Amino acid sequence: MRAVTGESFVGRSPEGYKTIYLSRQYIEGMNPDDSRGLSRRALVKAALAIGGSSALAACQEAEQSPNANTPDPPTYPQGVTDRSTLPDRQHAWDDYLVSSAHGVVTQSQHQLILGLSYEGSIPPTDAERTQVENALQVLERAFQWGSGLDTSGSVNNGLLFLLGYAPQYLEDVGIEVGGLQRPETILEELEEDPEKAADFDAMLLLDSDYASILLAAEEALFGEKAHLNGVVVDDRLTGVFEVVERRTGVLGKGRPAQELENENVPDDAPLSLGFRAGFDNSLPDEDVATFAEGPHAGGTTLALSQVRTHLDGWYDQEHDDRLKEIYTPEHDYEDVGDVGERMGEHSGVTEEHVENIPAHAEEHNIVGHASKVAAARDGDFQTQILRRSEGVALDDVEGSTFNFSSIQTDTQLFLDVRKAMNVEEYDVDVPPGRHGIVDYLGTISRSTFYVPPRKTRALPSNR
Repeated sequence: MRAVTGESFVGRSPEGYKTIYLSRQYIEGMNPDDSRGLSRRALVKAALAIGGSSALAACQEAEQSPNANTPDPPTYPQGVTDRSTLPDRQHAWDDYLVSSAHGVVTQSQHQLILGLSYEGSIPPTDAERTQVENALQVLERAFQWGSGLDTSGSVNNGLLFLLGYAPQYLEDVGIEVGGLQRPETILEELEEDPEKAADFDAMLLLDSDYASILLAAEEALFGEKAHLNGVVVDDRLTGVFEVVERRTGVLGKGRPAQELENENVPDDAPLSLGFRAGFDNSLPDEDVATFAEGPHAGGTTLALSQVRTHLDGWYDQEHDDRLKEIYTPEHDYEDVGDVGERMGEHSGVTEEHVENIPAHAEEHNIVGHASKVAAARDGDFQTQILRRSEGVALDDVEGSTFNFSSIQTDTQLFLDVRKAMNVEEYDVDVPPGRHGIVDYLGTISRSTFYVPPRKTRALPSNR
């Protein structure tokens, strides 16, 4: 199997080189004198980006309490042997994620996205299906599903994951999923280069507040790890799937400023553009994003994007302009604060903001991003796509790459939201760079997947 380490960094600054170089030396046991100046957080960051058994060991050591008296790796709550106690949906995450002080579901701090190549038979054999299912059940026995329904705490010390299948795999095994477009179609509709479609047969998305949990799960599935959080690893994905690309990401209050080499990112910002997102009125219930009936009931579609954010141009603007561009021209500092901390659980975006986009553009010379994407809501002004992961990529040490995924019953709904961001959708005269955030984003890659319910997640096939 081809080893994929995640070291094909998009850009490397001298400081970025130093962080990765020192981390690799420390991880490989060289422990140079300079590595003593490497922070625990920087080591965790580099370990997740690099991957592998040595990175896992270093990450586990770094994530231990500094007052720990034992050299053993940290342990976490184990999962269940009875899979009937787990939700039927792979994408049932919201009830197992921690809620913020405002009562809004918050995503975990660490994500690991594994792009997979299918190496098995067409159609898949029963033995291959059993192998995949057994391997995934190892993860479910080893770690509790997210926070284990206790969302009152401050940390997700479990594991959430989902396995999705790309259109090419589905075509090969005779499965048709209404509402799933090929990534090339998405790119063409957005007038982007179809060559930016990711060449994956499947994708595994893993999510936790602890990077070491993600690395341990990866090593159990594709490495040689014999035990996972006290559970015997009796099957792996090796031989059925091969990892062809690793993407890592972090998010949360203060994380972008800590990870990005851009002094303009506010210290408390949860995202690289400097403001909160994911309010209760912009996050639909999971039912909205789930097939309710038919052969794929309980499943969903997932759109995955890798996007470069152009932070220098964004932060060249005044804070008040950025605030109005990220939300609406009617938002002000008194409502929002420095990073959105004053907004509580509601974004403040209403149907009137959408209706008044032309008037606001004329008055303020600005169009707000939040008001634009709200234009893609349904007739009841409800959001139709649900963010499943987002985060600042750890494998871009010079710029800022953003990993974003959403689930929805039709990838056209994602396309509608993305099109609503485009300048040409509005008959207004606004200078470049003041039309929401779209001028500060550049697409690196897009892909789409069908995420089956848990019971049929192991190599679905109609052949």
